[in-house]
Amino acid sequence: MDQERALRIQKKYGQTSLNGQKKEFSMGGPGGPPNRRQAMGGKPKDTKGTMLRLMQYLGKEKKWILAAAVSMIFYTISSLAASYMLRPIINRFIYFDSSDGDITKRVRGLAGALAVLALVYGVSVFSQWLQQRIMLYVSQKSLLRMRKELFDKLQTLPISYFDNHTTGDIMSRFTNDVDAVGEMLNTTFIQMISGGITVIGTIVLMLYTNVILGMMTILITPVLMLTSKMLIKTGRRAYASQQSKLGILNGFAQETITGQKVVKIFNHEEIAIDEFDFLNEELLHAQIKAQFRSGIMGPVTHQLCNIGYAVTACVGAILAVVKGFDLGGLAVSVNYTRQFNRPINEISMQMNNVFSALAGAERVFAVMDQEPEKESQDTVVPDKMKGNIVVDHVNFGYTPEVTVLRDISLYAKPGQKIAFVGSTGAGKTTVTNLLSRFYDIQTGSITIDGIPIEKIERGFLRSNIAMVLQDTHLFTGTVRENIRYGRLDATDEEVEEAAKIASAHFFIKNLENGYDTILEQDGANLSQGQRQLLNIARAAISKAPILILDEATSSVDTRTERHIEEGMDAIMQDRTTFVIAHRLSTVRKSNAIMVLEKGRIIERGTHEELLEMNGRYADLYHEIAELD
Repeated sequence: MDQERALRIQKKYGQTSLNGQKKEFSMGGPGGPPNRRQAMGGKPKDTKGTMLRLMQYLGKEKKWILAAAVSMIFYTISSLAASYMLRPIINRFIYFDSSDGDITKRVRGLAGALAVLALVYGVSVFSQWLQQRIMLYVSQKSLLRMRKELFDKLQTLPISYFDNHTTGDIMSRFTNDVDAVGEMLNTTFIQMISGGITVIGTIVLMLYTNVILGMMTILITPVLMLTSKMLIKTGRRAYASQQSKLGILNGFAQETITGQKVVKIFNHEEIAIDEFDFLNEELLHAQIKAQFRSGIMGPVTHQLCNIGYAVTACVGAILAVVKGFDLGGLAVSVNYTRQFNRPINEISMQMNNVFSALAGAERVFAVMDQEPEKESQDTVVPDKMKGNIVVDHVNFGYTPEVTVLRDISLYAKPGQKIAFVGSTGAGKTTVTNLLSRFYDIQTGSITIDGIPIEKIERGFLRSNIAMVLQDTHLFTGTVRENIRYGRLDATDEEVEEAAKIASAHFFIKNLENGYDTILEQDGANLSQGQRQLLNIARAAISKAPILILDEATSSVDTRTERHIEEGMDAIMQDRTTFVIAHRLSTVRKSNAIMVLEKGRIIERGTHEELLEMNGRYADLYHEIAELD
């Protein structure tokens, strides 16, 4: 990759410069949407709060948690008891004077003691399996709720949120982030709690066996905890950065894969590869840093534990020689030292899962904490919506600093067709976004049937608006189901009638299974024009009194467009229709045509009236006529 291209990519994504120094770049213009590439990670905002929120998910399965806790206690007690049983076994049956007592009797006693020991270990193994099985169920139920809450939350968020976040980054929260939480809840969480209980039980038995050896082992604990705390602090930040960069990489990959035709037609394969390599390298460095900072904890604490184990063994041997400390007690004390250090070491080794889970959970909770679409106070649900629309001196900007629409005024009645034409970026689509309340106006008013639009319950408002967008979208399912999406109670006959109106019936009948043909991957087995015809049929089947067509026929040929217009004329008779089109032939029959430039209506009138004005509309018309 050459130096100039590298700098361009770094500037685009706001990453580190070539010499490793951190540089920030703002890609959004004044008033534009936030640069969704800039949030590259950082320190978790509230680790304690995040953990408490995760515990709330587990708390909804209290009975199962209690069962897991009981199993955990049985596991801990049986494990500690099995270790302590070695003391009497060694003292009574192994270390003894051969001239003292019946050897055969001692061997039988040893066999019986070992059988009991095996039984205790069996209880330990079963208890551990049971607690893991229970926690697997609890964790998966918790993840089910988390995914549901995340998906439900996304349905309540405003369009602006999706405008400012890539699909890949949002999907990364469903996959990578939730999976990281699941891994922690499945194993790490229960291991850490079990380890904590084991440490406490081991301390009690160590002190009971030998106070001196027990205290020596315990004194190592502050060193372990201080070391772990220092490593946790650096590892937590590194994992937050890793999860964020993973989301950005997924977002870029998703955008590039879905836009392969655009990439290839402009020969941007190498540019896409360079950008992916850059983001992949950034993720690599973040992952190496995160894995190193968390992975170093295991070896460090492990060696500290080994030092404690060696010191305990040496001092215990001295006590056995000087103070007559029994060999069974020495063996148990050394074993407890190892057992005491093992859960601490395991907990430290599990911290990478904890870091990843907390970073992922924060990203999930960040979505859940987003403000949903705010419903106005005292909204109403009219008995019926007719479609009398009045837009009065409306001003709007996606950000307060930049005004996109300026002093827009118009009215429309049922049966009327209002068209918007103008240059790209003039504000045509923005007007329809306001009518659907994807965004709320800043000043002025919009009323429908005399009711301010913000006072109409949002769900009711949108159920009375049918929209066909330039960007088609079909869902996985049959052709019939996709058309019926416009009105779920529509009959099969009504579905086919809507398809005929949209001139889609002919090509549907020629599909392999007709209306029962399964569509996948956004209708990838259909042409762009066919997908748009299905979207138009979806709008045609709706009984909504307001119809919005945003470049609805841009993907079909002129002949098909004429057929669609004939069908649409029939369903427009009692509807208030707004049409956005670059093809002026599409808007010629409109009752009124609004010509927008730079967010203002500069001309309005019928096709003939606007041609007589010899203004901007006439220029557009003559330009297109010359091209034809």
